[in-house]
Amino acid sequence: METRNLETLVAVSETGSLAGAAKKLNVTSTAVAQRIRALESEIGAPLVTRSGRTVQPTSAGYAVLARAEGLLSEYRKLRAAVTGADIAGSLKVGAISTALTGVLPDTLVSLSRTHPEVRVFLEPGTSADLYERVVAGHLDAAAIIRPAFDLPKSLEFETWRHESFVLIVPRDETRNDVAAILGDRPYIRYDRRQWGGRLPQAWLDRIRIEPDVRYELDALDAIAVLVGRGLGVSIVPDWAGPRPAGTMIRAVLLPDPAPFREIGLVWPRSSPRAALVETVMAAVRQTAGQDRASVSL
Repeated sequence: METRNLETLVAVSETGSLAGAAKKLNVTSTAVAQRIRALESEIGAPLVTRSGRTVQPTSAGYAVLARAEGLLSEYRKLRAAVTGADIAGSLKVGAISTALTGVLPDTLVSLSRTHPEVRVFLEPGTSADLYERVVAGHLDAAAIIRPAFDLPKSLEFETWRHESFVLIVPRDETRNDVAAILGDRPYIRYDRRQWGGRLPQAWLDRIRIEPDVRYELDALDAIAVLVGRGLGVSIVPDWAGPRPAGTMIRAVLLPDPAPFREIGLVWPRSSPRAALVETVMAAVRQTAGQDRASVSL
């Protein structure tokens, strides 16, 4: 069975006509009809039926189409493995919210252009949850905050971004004295249950400042909105955008040694999809780089 005949049936089904399929495949309508007849001869049943200019699959045609995409996908993978041609396949990738809205969109645009046969299925979650899903084999990789503990040798981690923590304050707060601001302003705490939230809390403990905590939540954009409304100040990472529109806040640098977090990809070293993971990483390196993020809040 020639794969181009299967591809032609798929094109006819998607466009609803021989002419539409011919235009999509850049061949003549006669060539489309010949391929369909050849496929019907191999299958032993009519696969399409005509009604005027419209062409629809028969019941046998739908049965073939139900399996055609899977067969074509496996064929592309096999061809790529043998010839070294363009990489194809699917990846299940977890991502924390700031990676989903920050680094990944540009990466996926680049990936779709350079490797259109790579399919990425994204799953949101927290760093801790996504890490466990990678360890358990439920995800091929995950964009998370680097954990504070040493990774097992079975896992690989590559950093995408270094994000310094800063004190965000309402725009009308003119002071730059971090201790003074934390001493008399309500504090909105980045959730200590999250890996990222533990870093500013450890910094506060180290310099022995106990701010007046009014709220605690893990959504950075929501924290920025609350600060902009004058409800308090907060220590957050200078995360990759987008930021809430119209938020009236500014960033104050923390005294050294200021905490920072690393955002990157974790995946199993022995993954059977290592080539696909490396393809994603190459796209990240091209679009994001690995420089420490500047304060841009």
